[in-house]
Amino acid sequence: MSVTTPYFDRMFEGNDDPWAFRQRWYEQRKRALTLAVLTRARYTSVFEPACANGELSAELAARCDRLLCCDTASAAVALASKRMAGFSNVQIEQRCLPEQWPSGQFDLIVLSEFCYYLDAADLERLAERCLAALAESGQLLACHWRPRIEGCPQTAEQVHALLEQRLGLHAVVRHHEDDFLLDLWGRDGASVARLEGLR
Repeated sequence: MSVTTPYFDRMFEGNDDPWAFRQRWYEQRKRALTLAVLTRARYTSVFEPACANGELSAELAARCDRLLCCDTASAAVALASKRMAGFSNVQIEQRCLPEQWPSGQFDLIVLSEFCYYLDAADLERLAERCLAALAESGQLLACHWRPRIEGCPQTAEQVHALLEQRLGLHAVVRHHEDDFLLDLWGRDGASVARLEGLR
């Protein structure tokens, strides 16, 4: 069974940064690596589910024309909205995925520290929705903590294996460490040098 909204509501009770995104060097470094593997300097339309308090969102907003963020916890939506108040290109909504998937096409979907909260059936549905929403040259980035999390139905390895199988996209960048998995897949597997006409 997928982890439900009340779990995340409890995480934010009296805590505006329950995963210490702002304080931990681990989180700061992982965020920098996440942004570094993106092969385009700028994207047209980005979707970031499970945006939490908006720390990664603020970095993504500077790299795209339009950013749609969502979270299932109302407190997270409120915190992210406050964090992103200065960005006119950002929209933040409360949604429970995969059921409340947004309409439209995206050339980047970012699944960061989210998918292991979903059971296999919900993750398969999410993968289907991601694939249907990816633009012609779209990319999908996934980043997940490797150690097992108590109460989560899946591990990072299970999540990334299922995404790779179900999406059937080109592996563009793969960065795996003891602590986390970071993968970028795309409809087009072109490298940065190829995108810039250097190869």
